[in-house]
Amino acid sequence: MELVDLTQPEQQGLTPATTPVDLGPLRAALSSEHALVTDADVVASYSIDHAMFCPFGTARGLVRAETIEDVQATVRFAAANRIPIVPQGARTGLAGAANAVDGSLLLSLHKMDRLLDVNPVESTCTVQPGIINKDLKDQLAPHGLAYPPDPGSVAISTIGGNVSTNAGGMCCVKYGVTRQYVRSLKVVLADGTLTTVGRHTKKDVAGLELSQLFIGAEGTLGVVVEITLDLVPLLPAPLTAMVLFDDQVAAVGTVTDFLAAGNKPNLMEFMDGKTVAMVNDYQDFGLPDGIAGMLLVQSDGDGSLERAKDELARLEEVAKANGALDVMYSDDPADSDMLVAARRAVSPATEKYVNNHGGGSLVDDVCIPRGKMREFFAALLELDARFTDAEVTTCAHVGDGNMHPTVLFDASDATSTEHARELFAAIMQLGLDLGGTVTGEHGVGYLKAKWLGEELDPATKHIHAVIKHGLDPLGIMNPGKMLYPFVNEPVKISEDA
Repeated sequence: MELVDLTQPEQQGLTPATTPVDLGPLRAALSSEHALVTDADVVASYSIDHAMFCPFGTARGLVRAETIEDVQATVRFAAANRIPIVPQGARTGLAGAANAVDGSLLLSLHKMDRLLDVNPVESTCTVQPGIINKDLKDQLAPHGLAYPPDPGSVAISTIGGNVSTNAGGMCCVKYGVTRQYVRSLKVVLADGTLTTVGRHTKKDVAGLELSQLFIGAEGTLGVVVEITLDLVPLLPAPLTAMVLFDDQVAAVGTVTDFLAAGNKPNLMEFMDGKTVAMVNDYQDFGLPDGIAGMLLVQSDGDGSLERAKDELARLEEVAKANGALDVMYSDDPADSDMLVAARRAVSPATEKYVNNHGGGSLVDDVCIPRGKMREFFAALLELDARFTDAEVTTCAHVGDGNMHPTVLFDASDATSTEHARELFAAIMQLGLDLGGTVTGEHGVGYLKAKWLGEELDPATKHIHAVIKHGLDPLGIMNPGKMLYPFVNEPVKISEDA
């Protein structure tokens, strides 16, 4: 299957991009005269995220909101003039969800970046959407509290963006993803109305759990302007093991067997040999060369050093039963920090490699049942061998089945580029064939919009369409992304419906 170009999404009734719109009333309604930017170069610099092969249009302007009222004024103006809005965080996404649509207003929330409140009694904090994930963690630490979700982009991505894609990260195998930590949201709806969904109480059982609709919605239903998060006590220092293999299938088989035995590590990461080589070239982390794959596994023992040691001893038994070359672990926090830093370096290391080897990369994000990982990797190796002018490197949050195969290719060569597209599509289809889902944390955006339609059954697509039209009847909220391959199509649920 091919990637779909959604440059011309269905936008019934929206003002054509070529029709002039007076932005003066919007500028007057904002809290600062500098909040609205129309300089073409500045607007263009905000018009794309980190994804390749995703179209982006020419926006009318950029609003750098500083207050909730700025967001409301922008949405009301857009609704009154029937022009699209594209909400944005730090634009670190990998699926084109923050890309400009022709004739749109870009709505950046990056300046709304404060920690508003920490409540130790409720174990919650309230933040603005533009706060960086790592900055939040650092500000919570003196309170003895932690926010566990830790995507690879932890140092550059915003909490609002994490909510938008329901981001996870390395410790979600034990501590869960963003959705599990959102207690309530303030959301500006498509007519400018401000509403609160969720509760301030620990229990939330009255009525529908509407806050969950906006998590992972990528700005297609409304604009999240404030977030109250559940927190946990500061996480205990873990022990970290490094397990080496000469067979990738054996490496992920170790994960499957270890988890099936009831173990609960707080981190299980995989890096194939190509990825390890790129990381070593990027920075000297002391990782071994000449291996097929490596597991990084952490255990915090729920605060008990002895339980953590016991868990890693069980890991060693399972790994050796699966043919591991070596198993090493340390209780030195510096070693743990170094190994985690090596895993976090995969993205910049890959970027360095890509810049020196053709400039093309497509990062996949398929998530599969953990029991299917042996099948997935066996098939992935076959796919990688199929083409000589494109290749696959893989890292993964294997603890929860979230795979990140990256297709590398020569972007200046048409054949290599086409083969890269074929590889990417084949990996997506492989994930679906194994009962998986098209994204584990990167979102859908433009890049995977067609694939979401492939994943969902007719009744589920109908439910998505009803919700979208109910909350955004004008279709102004981030159009052309995520839901648009099917949201405007009549959906026949079944012959008997």
